[in-house]
Amino acid sequence: MSSVETTTTGHHEQPHFDTKPIWRTFWILLGITMVELMLATIHLKTGFPNKYVLNGVYLILTCAKAFYIIAEFMHLRHEIKNMIMTIAVPALLFVWFIVAFLWDGASYRELRNRYDQHHAEEYKVKVAPEGGESAPPAQKPGSPE
Repeated sequence: MSSVETTTTGHHEQPHFDTKPIWRTFWILLGITMVELMLATIHLKTGFPNKYVLNGVYLILTCAKAFYIIAEFMHLRHEIKNMIMTIAVPALLFVWFIVAFLWDGASYRELRNRYDQHHAEEYKVKVAPEGGESAPPAQKPGSPE
């Protein structure tokens, strides 16, 4: 009997499952992760690259990994454009919502620390004036100086 790629059992053929795309995806994701780890190690040892540049690189590499995972494991690479846009556009809006809520929360925290009496004392102690030293705690209204 000759060897064939599919084995036959009775009248039904069992399909051959190709694992090459899975391994290719694994190696690509591992490579991107190793680059991220090397950049982090270099940054911790030398301080290069700058923290903000490093965050930008991480963001780009993370988006590349997310795209690759979505394309391969959600099988979007093989779908029609309308199906891809049906999934991709809401995902991008979700990312925008996260950024908008974080920005709004930071703005609220800054305004609260600046104008709320309870938080104003803590804010004035934590924020150093231009002289470089910490500001003295704020005096409570009606208390002697």
